[in-house]
Amino acid sequence: MSGSKVPKVSKDEEVESDASMDDIYSGNEKLQVDFEGRNPIDSDFDGIKQMLNQLFLNATINTNELTDLLIAQNYVGSVIWQSDVDDEEDESDMDDSGLIFGITSVLNISQKLEKESIKQIRQYLLEKSQSAADAAGKLKEILEDVDHPVGFLVNERFINIPPMISIPLLDSLQKEINRAVTKNMPFKFEYFLMILKYYKTDAKKKSKNFDEVNFSNPEEEVIAKDAILSFDYSVAEADTGLTGNWLEDDVALTPYRKVIVFEARKLPEIVGRIKEFVE
Repeated sequence: MSGSKVPKVSKDEEVESDASMDDIYSGNEKLQVDFEGRNPIDSDFDGIKQMLNQLFLNATINTNELTDLLIAQNYVGSVIWQSDVDDEEDESDMDDSGLIFGITSVLNISQKLEKESIKQIRQYLLEKSQSAADAAGKLKEILEDVDHPVGFLVNERFINIPPMISIPLLDSLQKEINRAVTKNMPFKFEYFLMILKYYKTDAKKKSKNFDEVNFSNPEEEVIAKDAILSFDYSVAEADTGLTGNWLEDDVALTPYRKVIVFEARKLPEIVGRIKEFVE
């Protein structure tokens, strides 16, 4: 997706990270910038790792190795970076800045089972699924079926970057997967698995008769509707307080994760519905 334009963030948007940005980004700053997608490069390591850490929080996942795997397959997947460079500034300098705002990519978690991070992701998901009896057996069956590979789809970015940015990123990912398949690379997936971030307001704490759910990436509410398997778990205890200000009208929002599995063939159709959702 190198050099592909994605939508501009308006000057009234605040771009925030779910994780601590003390050494990279000051946070809560008003920005008016253009973003582009490009393939991951070595200097993106810290930014990609940060995105993975905000997804897994304190789970025992080797995010160093996971980041290396995502960068190594630079023919599939994109990172979001700031593209509005000054005329006097060389664009290659921006490529090496190390500051990225998101990543959309996929890893084959039905292969490379010798990799520690892949084994840890599989084990982590199986453990979390035990709280949902109906999902546990089905997830185990899907993960162990080597003839129907599973792709772990990563769709992470800073908070408040508009959801329309996901459309060119997911479109590009699908095209890159198709090209990789024609070259006999291991990207012919039967299923995609995602971990979605959302926050819930307890109905007892608000004058409503239902729990209000807010997805970090709004388009993922659309994606979740196609799930053939899903389960949820709270990460409130894992939230160190560095992952954001989860208050709405003085009511705390409880952070959750939703694990979903959907058929890979549905991705183009899902992207079409996301387009309708954000328009």
